[in-house]
Amino acid sequence: MFWPDPGAETTKNMLSSKLFLWGLTDALGAFVYISGVAWLMSHMEKVIGKIDNNFFGPVAILLLFVISATIVGALVLGRPIVFYLNGAKKDSLKLFSYTLVCLVGIAAIVFISLALR
Repeated sequence: MFWPDPGAETTKNMLSSKLFLWGLTDALGAFVYISGVAWLMSHMEKVIGKIDNNFFGPVAILLLFVISATIVGALVLGRPIVFYLNGAKKDSLKLFSYTLVCLVGIAAIVFISLALR
């Protein structure tokens, strides 16, 4: 099974470090996806040509927003929800917290690099 059994005998430090690595992996996955969408949006005119101010331009942007929210939501909340539903409520909150802390750290690095340009 990909997710550990909540009743399995594991040491707290090993589980905590594994949760942190999962949180970091999920945060990095979200960052990579967001970077890809940002690249696509900044090169949209080269990729699909100029979008006229018609009905389909806003529809495409809104569809991209909904799809992105679903994908990033699954990356950030997927594992914690499975943990929670399997009875590992404390581990679920820890994993969500680690993921959020890693996302804030990545955002801080991005904003600092923008400020130093």
